Amino acid sequence: MDNVIKAIIAINPDSIYKINGNDLDTCTIEWLNGTTPISKADIQTKMNELQVEYDALEWKRNRQAEYP
Repeated sequence: MDNVIKAIIAINPDSIYKINGNDLDTCTIEWLNGTTPISKADIQTKMNELQVEYDALEWKRNRQAEYP
């Protein structure tokens, strides 16, 4: 669920929401305080983008471990 939260924050850092469930496909998201809803498709797209960015920096994480 952390990836869903990271994606929502990346799309709208000011969003206020409540998530029930453990998986994007089966969870329900309640948008609070007038927050414009974000579709699950947009959240999934952002999750994919964030994963690509994370994977692209693997060399940096490995190097930090080798040279503290």
